Amino acid sequence: MLESNVGWLSQPGNTDRVRRGSRGIEKESLRVDVNGQLAKTPHPPTIGSALTHPYLTTDYSEALLEFVTPPYTSNWQTLQFLCDLHGFVHRRLDGELLWPASMPCVINPNEEIPIAAYGPSNAGQMRTIYRRGLGFRYGRAMQAIAGAHFNFSLPQEFWEAYREYSRADAPLAAFKSEQMMGLVRNYRRCAWLVVYLFGASPAFCKSFRPEPHELLQELDRATWFGPYATSVRMSDIGYRNSTQARLSISANSLRDYVAGLTGAVTTADPRYADIGVFVDGEFRQLNANVLQIENEYYSSVRPKPRDRTIRAIAALRRDGVEYVEIRTLDLNALDPVGVNQAQMRVLEALLLYCLLADSPPISQAEQVEIDARDVQVAREGRRPGLQLSINGRPAGLRATALALLRDVASIASLLDGDSRDYSAAVDAARAAVEDPELTPSAKLVAELRSTDASFFEYGLELARSHHQYFLSLPLDPAKETMLDATATSSLGETKALEARADVPFAEYLERYAETLGGPEGSAGKGGVANL
Repeated sequence: MLESNVGWLSQPGNTDRVRRGSRGIEKESLRVDVNGQLAKTPHPPTIGSALTHPYLTTDYSEALLEFVTPPYTSNWQTLQFLCDLHGFVHRRLDGELLWPASMPCVINPNEEIPIAAYGPSNAGQMRTIYRRGLGFRYGRAMQAIAGAHFNFSLPQEFWEAYREYSRADAPLAAFKSEQMMGLVRNYRRCAWLVVYLFGASPAFCKSFRPEPHELLQELDRATWFGPYATSVRMSDIGYRNSTQARLSISANSLRDYVAGLTGAVTTADPRYADIGVFVDGEFRQLNANVLQIENEYYSSVRPKPRDRTIRAIAALRRDGVEYVEIRTLDLNALDPVGVNQAQMRVLEALLLYCLLADSPPISQAEQVEIDARDVQVAREGRRPGLQLSINGRPAGLRATALALLRDVASIASLLDGDSRDYSAAVDAARAAVEDPELTPSAKLVAELRSTDASFFEYGLELARSHHQYFLSLPLDPAKETMLDATATSSLGETKALEARADVPFAEYLERYAETLGGPEGSAGKGGVANL
């Protein structure tokens, strides 16, 4: 199946259709003060309102900035916009810095991590209460971890041609969703490779987790590290916590996925009921369900709808899958914006492989194997001779990764065009499989050892260096004017939301829960769908 599909892709015009797909980045960074301590200041109003700004918002914490690019048809445009956002923000940080790594700076694991504040509007309260609930459920420390998400979609003309080639009878939207869910399943199967190649969090500050752990050794008196770890962020110390590990949402069809999410956001969980929902005159969480909302599901990949003004469940059910969100990228601390074009090229070729390769349903047993494999590679992916379990059988990581990358390379060569950019990126990935010391995780450990710096000291030095880098880069005056105007506009939109007569918040929340499509009047920027 893969060979014939790649053959079709190689035909004149088909590769061009793929190249016209859309790429976007969502990237988080903690604000810190000049001494590297977590910023206690509010979200800077000079960059706009976190509630309604389309490109600059916050994630869990008031100090956790999130940079969001629009979708572009080239990786270069996407990264250029991300770079411009960073240049704009660095000029308005007022003495603060951006922490460069996924694992946080020196923090008190819970009390000192301020929850993001979005104001008194119903939409703003909903965002804040959702984050308060995350803190009660998982602890605030986990929510201070930063990462980058890669969004990818293919254009309408690709789907029309691919449907005709596939001789499918289903309507185009249904065909597209079916194929995208196949991509999701295959990405689940090979997400471990991305964790190996681009994991960049093998070490972290002891303040994040003072107590020992079987995975960890002391690098110095202030730093824990996993000797063979690739991504503590994606391990059971980070996002793969025991609570979420019990949750499995099927991707065997869009219907199954929507049904699984619907069940999770409507089924009460006794553990969360014990926390309480409305306690001492304050909402502790939106509800006591398995998931408060869809966004609480920490998966390696999410199928996403086009319409973001209503809840994802409702939009997926109505319109189907528009794009996928890849959630396994650590921040590359050595890169000022945290990601680079080589990573994006490998991901793009890998995602096309996931789309074109056979993608049978994932059984419950296989999903358990997938989850265990992801954690294993996050914890010890660089261990010599590491054996993975694939389809119930042991398989060497090195041989399995190289075989997978051979298939990915055949797609990368079609994407090259007049250059070898995609092929070169896959070649570098293969070299990192052959020699684990070439991975970002190994390079970070080597840097810490060679500089004799703790994780905190090294991160702070990088933060200062990146700050100077962005201040030295010229920012296009037209782009700065646009971003200033967007910041001002977003502040006005938030004030308008706060001034608008609205139903009491408890009623607003009740409507939201009942409809699974968002309460009346919640659509648009700042609506509750964009939590």
